[in-house]
Amino acid sequence: MKKTFFVVLTLTLFTVIKTEAQTLQEGINHLYADRYKNAEKVFKQILAVNPNVIEATYWLGQTYLDMDDNDAARQLYDKALMANGNAPLLMVGKGHVHLLDKKKDDARQLFESALTISRTKKGDDPVILNAIGRANVDAKEGNFQYAIEVLEQALLRDPKSADIALNLGNAYRKANPGQGGGKAYEFYKKALELNPNFVYAYIRIAKLFETQGNWELVLTNLNDAIAKDQNFSPAYYELFYYYFFKADYNQSDVEFKKWEDSRPGEDLVEQNYINSQLCWAKKDFDCAISKAESVKTAMGGKVKPKVFRQLAYSYSGKGDYGNAKKNIDEFFLKSKDGPIPADYILKAEIYAGAGVPCEELYGVYLTGANLDSVLQSKIEYLNKAADYFKTKKCTKQEADMRMLVFNIRKNPNPASLVNIGILYSQSGELIKADSLFAVYSVAFPDSIYGYSWRGRVNFTIDTSMTVEPYISTMLLNYQKTLDIAMTDKNRFKSMGTNAAMILAGYFNNIRSSRDTSLSYILKGLEIDSTNVQLKSIKEIFDKQMAPKQPKTPSKSNNKPVSAIRKPQIKDSITTT
Repeated sequence: MKKTFFVVLTLTLFTVIKTEAQTLQEGINHLYADRYKNAEKVFKQILAVNPNVIEATYWLGQTYLDMDDNDAARQLYDKALMANGNAPLLMVGKGHVHLLDKKKDDARQLFESALTISRTKKGDDPVILNAIGRANVDAKEGNFQYAIEVLEQALLRDPKSADIALNLGNAYRKANPGQGGGKAYEFYKKALELNPNFVYAYIRIAKLFETQGNWELVLTNLNDAIAKDQNFSPAYYELFYYYFFKADYNQSDVEFKKWEDSRPGEDLVEQNYINSQLCWAKKDFDCAISKAESVKTAMGGKVKPKVFRQLAYSYSGKGDYGNAKKNIDEFFLKSKDGPIPADYILKAEIYAGAGVPCEELYGVYLTGANLDSVLQSKIEYLNKAADYFKTKKCTKQEADMRMLVFNIRKNPNPASLVNIGILYSQSGELIKADSLFAVYSVAFPDSIYGYSWRGRVNFTIDTSMTVEPYISTMLLNYQKTLDIAMTDKNRFKSMGTNAAMILAGYFNNIRSSRDTSLSYILKGLEIDSTNVQLKSIKEIFDKQMAPKQPKTPSKSNNKPVSAIRKPQIKDSITTT
């Protein structure tokens, strides 16, 4: 059970004497402030005096659920129902456990039976309706529309209940994620109107504004809660994380200490866990590891998956990737709700540090991306993955990631294809590179880059310059490269001279067309007259094609002088 919301209940709930009711309310207040051990202690003291106080049993079970000890709550309600089988509040408590156990039909049956048994001539009992609504809001398997229905009935039956108003706000928010904020805010404000000292309503309003990124109102409502109750633990808890995620660790430390002071007698497990996060943020990794390991030891077999994740972060920060990998693997194995994309980023970073190949890292990132249903955040996630592969020189994986981003954008810019194509060419994925340069050149027919890179890729595919269609594609694209380079010789000097040398080499070596080869050499020199390699080739051509002087015949040789021999040209031209 993640969070149950409690307030002062109406006196109709209690059938116990006044002093006992006050003690019961004391326990509810502790539970309401996340002081679980204190709440458990109070409820057990009541039951030690009188085991038949149904309300104490119900709230003790709710305490166990808030402590994530569903087994303890299940056993408590089962035992109590054996002795009080017709107690509606206990039936709702058991139904709550059924929802957490994903037994929706069994839960609904108990809820309806509880309503039937508690119904009077005036209608359904608002306390039972409220408890049913709370259970459905709390559990992932809960029926949020059903929760709205029963809570609206409950508020009609008891229009002065701030607790019902708050739970109704929660139900609207759960039933319409991203759209139910207006109705939720309406009922949170109503709860404060009904009970101005109902501090938890401020927390719910703050969380509502948190989802909107309205940090000023988040802070205002958290401080309003503390102004009403300086010992209200959840407000300090939320302030801790408010400053934590803003990287104001000094103020976060202040709020942490206030949170600790507001929870005397509580289990140190949660405090050590939060302290570990603070140590990690301050890069005191030994402290972070020590605190988190103490939590793991204290909880034993009941340790929560988040502790393994915290240890993974801490060991990774220290550079101990062996222990980091061990803990992140354990986190993924035990996580019930399923990891989020950020967890896959952490896993990939740890795997990289542990020497896991790029191919496996790519799969980790890809799985994380598939979990994200929001397009913009998925794009940001994939870009981070691509940047990470860039730092690790995993060129193919970087290219694949950037190609994924291109494909999922609603209106991708073809200009980015040339850079992705270059990455593919650098990683040896030449066919993929060629296809991207082709698309780029169609989109930007006046740009030299697609032609230059496509010519280079096809030359790399077929260095013999004899295989189709690579040879034709290479010639066409290098010719286009040279044509564009001639329009801006200084800007495109490198690409133009390279194209000239490749074309000259082809026509000299493959086509044996020395004149055509020389024409490309001259074009290259027109682009860059200082190019050493082109000048050297030109000199070779000049020497080989110049007529040789006839030798003077010796006195002993009476034969006539033969015609000038045809100049011999080397078989190939060295190109780059």
